[in-house]
Amino acid sequence: MATTVLKVGGMSCQGCVKSVTQVLQDLKGVAKAEVSLAENCATVDFDDAKLSRDELARAVNDAGFEAS
Repeated sequence: MATTVLKVGGMSCQGCVKSVTQVLQDLKGVAKAEVSLAENCATVDFDDAKLSRDELARAVNDAGFEAS
């Protein structure tokens, strides 16, 4: 299990937070995702044997936000 923090741009409300959280939690291998609007970031606990940090960021980007 690994933990990473993604900077997430483009969030402006709690609806955005819910969207980003759902996108991350829907990925197989994600154990937990906590998204903060105030800090513009997502802290993700995931199985690094199933997913990479780049795949997490790509999923957020594909949802219309900017992850780095």
